[in-house]
Amino acid sequence: MDILVKTYRGPLEDLFHTGHIAVVNSAGKLLFCCGDPDRVCYARSSAKPIQALCVLESGAAEKFGLDDQDIALFCASHNGEPMHIQAVRQALAKAGLDESYLQCGVHYPLYEPEADRMKAEGIQPSQIHCNCSGKHTGMLVTAAALGEELDSYYKPEHPAQRRIKEMIGLICQYDPEKIILGTDGCGVPVHALPLRAFAHGIARLASPACLGGKLAEEAARITAAMAKYPEIMSGTGRIDAQLMRKYPNRLFCKSGADGYYIVGDKKEGIGIAIKIDSGNGQARNAVVVETLRQLGILSEQDLEEFSNIHVPVAKNHKGEDVGRMKPVFTLRKAD
Repeated sequence: MDILVKTYRGPLEDLFHTGHIAVVNSAGKLLFCCGDPDRVCYARSSAKPIQALCVLESGAAEKFGLDDQDIALFCASHNGEPMHIQAVRQALAKAGLDESYLQCGVHYPLYEPEADRMKAEGIQPSQIHCNCSGKHTGMLVTAAALGEELDSYYKPEHPAQRRIKEMIGLICQYDPEKIILGTDGCGVPVHALPLRAFAHGIARLASPACLGGKLAEEAARITAAMAKYPEIMSGTGRIDAQLMRKYPNRLFCKSGADGYYIVGDKKEGIGIAIKIDSGNGQARNAVVVETLRQLGILSEQDLEEFSNIHVPVAKNHKGEDVGRMKPVFTLRKAD
C-alpha cells in the first residue's frame, strides 16, 4: 500500500498513513491514481450530493418551494452552528414537518464553541444538532412529497433508501446490486463501491451535460447550491467551505467520515475520490490539498492560504511546535 502522509515528531518519521486516490474523467477514464484506485470503500457522507438528486427527482423542490440553501443543506455534514439549526427547521417547515420527525441520532455540535456554550448552559443536544440532520431532512421532504410513510424513512427497505441506491448506481454507472450496504453513523444505509467508480460519478456531476435532460439540470443546480452556500453544507473553518469559497465557479467538495473525500472540478470535468486507510481526517485534508496542487488546480500562490491544512503543525499541551504532518505521495499517470 502507498504511504500518502507521514507525521514527523522531531527528526523521526513517527506515523504513517496509507491511502488511495482516483482521478477520473466523465467518460470513466482513470487519469491519475495512487494506491489502489479499485479499493472498495464506503463513500460515507461524500455521497450526499448524489443522494440530493433524489430530492429534486421527487418534485419536492417545486411542491414545497425549496430553495438553493435547502439544497445545500441536504448535502451537508454541518457543524451544528445556529445557522444550521435554523436552516434545518426552515426546510422541514416548508414540508409541514418539524424536528420530531428526524431519526439521525444525537451528538453535540461539531463546532466546538457552540458545543462548549451548550455544555456551559446545561443545554442537551437533540437530533437537529446531528451533523447529518440536513441529509435526513432531504429524505423526509422527499418521502412527504411522494406520500410515503415517514417513521421508517431511514430503513434500507424504505423507498427513499432504495431510490438512493439506484441513483448512486446510475450516476456512477455501476451496477447497484453490487453496491455493498452498511449502516452509517446516523442510522441510514451507507454505500461501498470502488473508488474509481465513485470518482467517475463525481466527474459526471462536474460535467452534467453527460447526464442529459432533467437530471443534468438537477445536478448542475446541486453543485451550484453547494458552492453558493458552502458554510451551510459544512461550517466555519471547514476545508469544504474554504475550497469552495476560493474556487466558487470551479470546485465542489464533500468530506466523508473515516478518511473519505471527493472533489469535482467543473473546469476540467474530472472527479477525485480519496480514501485514507487510517480514517484520519487531518491526513485526509492534507492529501486533498496536495492532490489539488499536483493536478495544477491549486496554484503555488494559493497554496499559502491552505498551509495549515497542507502541512499541519503538531503542538504539545504547552502550545509548542513539536512536529508536523506532511504529504509524501506523487500521483502516477494511469496507463
